Amino acid sequence: MNFKKSLLVVPMSMSLLIPTAGLANAQSSQTGKPTVSTPASELRSTLDKDLSEHAFLAVEAMRRGAEGAKDFQAAVNELKNNTDDLTKDIASVYGKDAGDAFKKMWSAHIGYFVDYVKATGAKDEGAKKKALSELDDYSKDFAAFLSKATGGKVVASDATKGLQSHIHDLIGAFDAYVAGDYDKAYNMERDAIHHMYMVSKSLSSAITSQMPDKFDNTKAVTPAADLRSNLNYLLAEHAGLATQAMQNGIDGAKDFQASAQALAENTDDLSKAIASVYGDEAGKKFKEMWSAHIGNFVDYVKATGAKDENKKQAAKDALNEYSKNFANFIATATDGNTPSDAVQKGLQEHISQLITAFDDYAAKDYDKAWDKIDMAYDHMFMSSKGIAGGIVMQNPDKFMMKGMPSDMPKTGLGGSQQTDYFEWFLLALVALAAGTAFYATQRGSKQQ
Repeated sequence: MNFKKSLLVVPMSMSLLIPTAGLANAQSSQTGKPTVSTPASELRSTLDKDLSEHAFLAVEAMRRGAEGAKDFQAAVNELKNNTDDLTKDIASVYGKDAGDAFKKMWSAHIGYFVDYVKATGAKDEGAKKKALSELDDYSKDFAAFLSKATGGKVVASDATKGLQSHIHDLIGAFDAYVAGDYDKAYNMERDAIHHMYMVSKSLSSAITSQMPDKFDNTKAVTPAADLRSNLNYLLAEHAGLATQAMQNGIDGAKDFQASAQALAENTDDLSKAIASVYGDEAGKKFKEMWSAHIGNFVDYVKATGAKDENKKQAAKDALNEYSKNFANFIATATDGNTPSDAVQKGLQEHISQLITAFDDYAAKDYDKAWDKIDMAYDHMFMSSKGIAGGIVMQNPDKFMMKGMPSDMPKTGLGGSQQTDYFEWFLLALVALAAGTAFYATQRGSKQQ
């Protein structure tokens, strides 16, 4: 993971812990004050969720298709549900006819991916090339559809390139998986997911520029909306990778190590970000705490495989104890500004979602398992809204639009780089979280 992504890991870990309602309802509604809760920001976040989940589900469904996995149909059904969600997104802006046209084209491109999977299984190079050709044609047709729908705000030629990048990511992740290059497969899966956030950024900007009155003249691209979207990305990625690593663990899958490594990289990025500001000792302390709760999940998976109910309960007890201890840790670090009971409640909900999704999968209730995975994925977006809202509310001056463009120019389906100013603000958040928490721990140990 690159440095920009690592800057967001601390806010990400915090957003797993804090229930949404308190922070989300505290957003400023006063004119002129930055907020994550605007009609344009809601559109962008909705597209973040549905487009990124499409990439995640598509990769997982394609892998299961290649394996002939028992949960293949359940994964496909969830992918279809996601298509329905995206259709509603389009229809809510452009009407039912546009929604129907979107669904027809979107479903067709999923079908072409299925054709590619089948051709790969049959080792039919001709059929694979045909599927790729159809996907290439789709990218042009769908780009034209988006350009027309947005009144030219989305540039067709640029959109074609963005769509082809999406196709390349999904095909590349699948090909690497089939070839047994699991590290590459997971790296490309993460690229595919991340790319969709650039798409949602550009598309939401185009839509809100086209229909300003419909979105109360708010902007989809602001410092506050960027923070929320970046948290959306890392939180949802965490949930997706965690569920798949746990499934791979119980299956004894060949790609288990690669999926576990993806989670380990998140932990390493967190530790490195902290250590880069406050030194190795602070980084090690955070890594120890974060790794411990991941280890508890691993223990639960192992105990499930061994059918050891006592060890399963012990792992649950450890996770429960962790939620209490870490909640107290955060409450102390923030001098009570983040109540320990609120932190614990949010963390326990996250734990419950991952455990339940895993239990359903292990029990071979695949429809239920994938439904719970969807819930766990969606929950991350509520959490990111809450923590982003809290950060913006506490630091409004850092998120003013002063000196920034009012919105993005005519665009395709890519995303612009974050400003240096915004990156340094995130770095400041990392420093604040690391220093305060580490100081609180040191102070507590000295008092013992």
